[in-house]
Amino acid sequence: MISGRTRFIAHLGYPTGTFKAPMIYNPYFESIGLDAVVLPMGVDGETYPSLLRPLFRATNIIGALITMPLKVASIGLVDEVSPTARIAGAANAVRRLEDGRLVADMFDGEGFVGGALRHGRAIAGAAALVVGAGGVGSAIAASLAKAGAGRLALYDVSAVAAEALARRLVAQYPRLALQTGSNDPAGFDIVVNATPLGMHDDDELPFDPARLDAGAFVGEVVMKAEHTKLLRAALARGCRVQVGTDMLFEQIPAYLDFFGLPVTTPQRLRALARITY
Repeated sequence: MISGRTRFIAHLGYPTGTFKAPMIYNPYFESIGLDAVVLPMGVDGETYPSLLRPLFRATNIIGALITMPLKVASIGLVDEVSPTARIAGAANAVRRLEDGRLVADMFDGEGFVGGALRHGRAIAGAAALVVGAGGVGSAIAASLAKAGAGRLALYDVSAVAAEALARRLVAQYPRLALQTGSNDPAGFDIVVNATPLGMHDDDELPFDPARLDAGAFVGEVVMKAEHTKLLRAALARGCRVQVGTDMLFEQIPAYLDFFGLPVTTPQRLRALARITY
């Protein structure tokens, strides 16, 4: 029940039809008696720069969750950026300090790595391919590097974006073996689709699943379906997979802490969630 005392977290992005966060946060808030909601707000890239700061003038806003296609743009729209977000070149959370300054952070990468570890996929020494060098892909690549990946390959349809991400990673992790320019998943222990491909039924696949090693761990960020066309193909190859919402469940505790709200575990969030596809 929304009342005049309800506070809100804006969930900004476009399109909103694939948003799963409200179906996880809101049941949790209800369970602890917190008068707050996550509210989806359809915001495209053109509108976002003129909307973010005025939105934070609302007296009952807690913060904002940022998703596609707004994560990269967020870096240039706030007053302070965390080291994690700066390396990733993108942010997925914004809050307002008492003095009015906006602060941004990024939790996608830690969420993905946390999910992989929970699935039993070790990161240290692994060879990983990240397809997509936008906001979420950059964050995942940065967290894989931080977790000790032995070799990291980056691919994006924009070679400029992939090379820029590679430079940021090398600056932070000079000993990391990096390569760019190919989306061939053969020979990789971990393969990640960090592109929007899969949000529409007629999307092409981000890479050829027939080239996956049978023992590969395949991660997805698209949340339109639990098992996307890509993940179904990976399962048919005998691969282990991580669905898009796994990353979300793992990072929500960090989001809650960032927003100054009561923190819980991914397991409890899963038990309470009311996700539909």
